[in-house]
Amino acid sequence: MGALTLTPHLATWGIAGLATLGVILRPMGWPEAIWAVAGAVLLVVLGLLSWHSALDGVLKGADVYLFLIGMMLLSEIARKEGLFDWLASIAVRHAKGSATRLFLLVYGVGTLVTVFLSNDACAVVLTPAVYAATKAAKVENPLPYLFICAFIANAASFVLPISNPANLVVYATHMPPLLQWLARFALPSLLAIVATYAVLRMTQNSALKQTQVATDIEKVTLSATGKVAGFGIVATAFVLLGASAYGLDLGLPTFISGVAATLLVLAIKRGGLVDVMKDVSWSVLPLVAGLFVLVEALETTGVLKTIADTLKAYAQSAPEATAWGGGVLVAVLCNLVNNLPAGLLAGAAVQTADVSEKIAGAILIGVDLGPNLSVTGSLATILWIVAIRREGEDVGAFRFLKLGLLVMPPALLLALAGLLLV
Repeated sequence: MGALTLTPHLATWGIAGLATLGVILRPMGWPEAIWAVAGAVLLVVLGLLSWHSALDGVLKGADVYLFLIGMMLLSEIARKEGLFDWLASIAVRHAKGSATRLFLLVYGVGTLVTVFLSNDACAVVLTPAVYAATKAAKVENPLPYLFICAFIANAASFVLPISNPANLVVYATHMPPLLQWLARFALPSLLAIVATYAVLRMTQNSALKQTQVATDIEKVTLSATGKVAGFGIVATAFVLLGASAYGLDLGLPTFISGVAATLLVLAIKRGGLVDVMKDVSWSVLPLVAGLFVLVEALETTGVLKTIADTLKAYAQSAPEATAWGGGVLVAVLCNLVNNLPAGLLAGAAVQTADVSEKIAGAILIGVDLGPNLSVTGSLATILWIVAIRREGEDVGAFRFLKLGLLVMPPALLLALAGLLLV
């Protein structure tokens, strides 16, 4: 009897695992979204998840969809109006022919974009700008610079509550005030950012030594519509800070900002809507929806209650060890199911178990920083993969994993030490 009751749960875990593997490996070169959606549909068809529950899972991602649409519109309109080319020319001129100085410049800008616009924005907005910079600088191998966009997007994603949508998912209605947040996460964030830079710089050193950066860069003039697109991105950063300060969801404000900036640019140009809509990476939305459905199915297996009960028991008997273990375990889990769904599970468990602030903080660091291990760790990294493919570049899952195994663990352990030991 016990085996019979376990069978649907095992089937659910098996389908979720295979779907996640499909997202990672992309068999037959099919897009990630196909595997996530196929897994979700199969769960419903086999009766392992009711369509009502599947719909609930899809609807849980509503704020994320709005956030992504707004950011993708901002990025696309900025790219089309030459904002990235203009920024690229500035960065390359300031590099003064030095590959390592350009590396540091890109890392600094990536940190700022992540902190004030979110890790997903870093992947969507910064990646095409960095590619434009390497193209303007006549850099033969742009990957060392593009890797920055992927890794800093997660490393700097807990400086502020808005730096990662997963932060809002983990804390939900228990979000600490901004000053309390900074007191708790400033040092861990600094350690994660510095450690990530150090390891990235060392691993890319040989490539940078062979990189020639051109100095004869033609000056690019920013058009009026490019200025409007740039203003839209800056205004969105302020809107997000304001929304975060008042504890509001970030999706709708970002969506409104992105749509408003896009429509204003198109009104000035008197056309171009079809081109913008055609070039936005819409496949990201069904991918996210599929991931939310997979998590909804996992919740029906009782995993949430098990996690919450286990977390509560360990938090009471060994709080320090639970914080360390919880942070590391969640960091690994994020790479199996993506950090947004993992954040949903971890956040619900944290709130149900009513654990200490340090344990909650350690789990948040695991959710934010753990995804630097693999290409499916976070939505930001998946968006980064989509962005570099548009530019004709690609990084396989195993190549990213080899680099992630070097970059993520030191940053994670130092960030947890900064939170728990100081």
